[in-house]
Amino acid sequence: MPVVDLCLTASSGSGGSAGVRLGVPLLDAYLEFVAARCRPNTVLATAFDLKVFFTVVAKGPAEVTPGDVLGFVTAQRVGGDTATAVALVDGDGGGVSTRTVRRRLSTVSGLFAFLQARGDVAANPVPRGLPTRRERSRPRQGVPLLRSARTLPTILSPDEVDALTGALRTHRDRAMVAAMVLGGLRRCEVLGLRMQDLWFGERRVFVAEGKGGHQRLIPVSGRFFAAVKDYLECERPADAATDQVFVVLKGPRRGQPLSASGLDEVLDGARRRAGLGKATCHQLRHTCLTRLREAGMALEAIQAQAGHASVESTRIYLHLGDDWLAGQYRRAAEAIDAQALPEHPATVLSGRGRR
Repeated sequence: MPVVDLCLTASSGSGGSAGVRLGVPLLDAYLEFVAARCRPNTVLATAFDLKVFFTVVAKGPAEVTPGDVLGFVTAQRVGGDTATAVALVDGDGGGVSTRTVRRRLSTVSGLFAFLQARGDVAANPVPRGLPTRRERSRPRQGVPLLRSARTLPTILSPDEVDALTGALRTHRDRAMVAAMVLGGLRRCEVLGLRMQDLWFGERRVFVAEGKGGHQRLIPVSGRFFAAVKDYLECERPADAATDQVFVVLKGPRRGQPLSASGLDEVLDGARRRAGLGKATCHQLRHTCLTRLREAGMALEAIQAQAGHASVESTRIYLHLGDDWLAGQYRRAAEAIDAQALPEHPATVLSGRGRR
C-alpha cells in the first residue's frame, strides 16, 4: 500500500458537505467517521495528523507496530534522518513541540481504536505508557510516553495593545481586534459572526459557532460595537451577498467572508508597523481573559465568557493575574505573621507565660 504518497484532498460530498480524503481506504473510512461526529476543522486536523504519521512510518495501517509508534515519537521530537518527512510537513528541520506530538498520537490512537472495533486490526499499536516495576501492583501507573510542561500563555501589555490598535488601518480591523482583546473571542468565532449575532441594544454577542459546537451569549465592551458600527456604515460593501459580518474589502474577493489567513495577515501587518515582536489572535484572547481576572471577575464568569467546557482550562488565568495572586499571598502572609508574633511585652512583664 503506497502510504508514503498520501495526498490530502477536500471534495464536495453528497448534500454539498465537504469531504476530506487521504487516498487510503482505511484512513478515508475513519475520516468519514470523524466527519459524522466532529466539526470540519477537527476533520482537517485529523487528516493532517494522519498524513504526518503515515508519511514518517511509511507502512499501511495493518502493518504498524508499537515500535513504529515509538520511533515516530523519537523522529518528531529530535529530528534527524528518520524525520525527513517531518521537515517537509512542518517546515522545520528540528523536532516539533511535545504538545503537537501528543495530539498526533491521540489522533493515531483514535484511528486504531476505530479499526480495532471494526475488526480491521487485532490491537491498538499506540502504547498507553511505558511499564515500570509497579505495573503489577498498580496496573495503570506506567510512565507516560510524553510529558509536556504546562506553560503560561503570552499576553500583551496595555501599551502593546494600544500600539497594535493604533497600527490598524480600517474600522473592520479595529472591530475584529476589539472582539478578541475586549470580548475574548477566538479567531474562528470572530470570523463566524453573522449580522444577527450582534445584539447592539444589549451590547452582547451571540457566538453560534464556538469550539466544539458550543454556543454562548456574552457581553462585549461598547468600544467593539462602536467600531462595528463605523465599519458597517463606512466600509462594508453594500452588495455583499453574505451575512458574515467581516468580509474582504478589496480585490477580486471583495464582499466575500474574510478567511483565517486574511485575519492573520491583517494582524501581522499591524504588528510589524507597531514594532511588536508578538501579537497573535490567541494572545489577544489570553490578554482579555487575564485582564478580566485581574479586575476581579469570578473564575466561573471568565469560564462562561471564554467558552471553556471545563473550569480547569480557565484556572491558568489565576497564575497570569499577578495582582490577584499577590493580593492572595499578602493576605495569607499577614495572617501567618500575626500567628507567629512573639509574646506581647505586657504579658512578659506580668510574669505570665514564664517557665
